Amino acid sequence: MAKDFDPSGRLPDVYTNSGTSSFTQFLNQAAPDLLPGRRPLPPGLAAGEIAPHATTIVAISTAEGVVMAGDRRATMGNLIASRDIEKVHPADSYSLIGIAGTAGIGIELMRLFQVELEHYEKIEGIMLSLDGKANRLAGMVRGNLGAAMQGLAVVPLFAGFDLAPADPARAGRIFSFDVAGGLYEETGYDSIGSGSLFAKSALKKKYRAGVSTGDAVRLAVEALYDAADDDTATGGPDLTRKIYPVVMTATAQGTHRLTEEETAAVAEEVVRGRMENPGG
Repeated sequence: MAKDFDPSGRLPDVYTNSGTSSFTQFLNQAAPDLLPGRRPLPPGLAAGEIAPHATTIVAISTAEGVVMAGDRRATMGNLIASRDIEKVHPADSYSLIGIAGTAGIGIELMRLFQVELEHYEKIEGIMLSLDGKANRLAGMVRGNLGAAMQGLAVVPLFAGFDLAPADPARAGRIFSFDVAGGLYEETGYDSIGSGSLFAKSALKKKYRAGVSTGDAVRLAVEALYDAADDDTATGGPDLTRKIYPVVMTATAQGTHRLTEEETAAVAEEVVRGRMENPGG
C-alpha cells in the first residue's frame, strides 16, 4: 500500500477519517482485495478435490448456556487432508463459531469475524448484542456468495450466551446460516456439515430442554460419533493418535474450551459404551 502514501509519509485519508465500528466496512474501503469475497477467482467451478473441506459441527443449548463441538477431520475429495483441524473457536468472550465447507475460507472468515467483534467493542466501548453479532456474521457470509457459487462455499454455526435475553430461560442461543447469508435462529440444537443429518438425528432422540452442560457435552460427542459412523468426511475419536473433538462452552462465566484430558475422558466413555451397544 506504499503507493497510497503521500511524500510526507502521512497515512491515507481512510485511516484518519472518523472511524466506523465495522472492521469489515473499513477493510472494504482501505483494502477490499483482502476480503474473502472480493478476491478475483478463475472461471469455472472449484471441485472438492482441490481444497480441504471441514465438517461436522454441533451446537446444543443448555440450562447454563450453549455447548459447541466439532470433529477434527478435513477432506479433499476421497483423501483425508487433515486429521486434527480445529473448526470450533471463540468468537468473543461470550460466543462461539464453528465452520463447515471450504476450510481455508472458513478459517479466514472466522478470524475476520473475531476482529470485527473486537473492533466494534473498541470503537463503541460496549459489546455488540448477540443478535447484532449474528447479523454481522450473516453479512460476511453473504459477501462470499460469489466464491460459493464457484464451489468454495463456507457455512458457519454461531452460538453464544445472551447477556440480555428476552427469555431468561433461553440465554443460550444458536444461529445457523445459508450460503446466501440467510440467518435462522435454531431451537435446542443444530448441526452443520456433511455429517449434520446423522448428528441431528442422534440429537433428536436424546436432547431434552434444560439439559445440563455436562450432559450436553456427552450428547455432542455422541452425535459426532454417530455422524462419523455414517459419513466418511467426519472423523470419530482417534484413540490411537489421541485426537478428540474440540468441545467448547459459552455461559455467564464466558467461553471455555474443555481440556484434552476432559474431552478424552468423555470420548473414551462413549467408545466403551458403543462397544457394548453399537447403536447407542
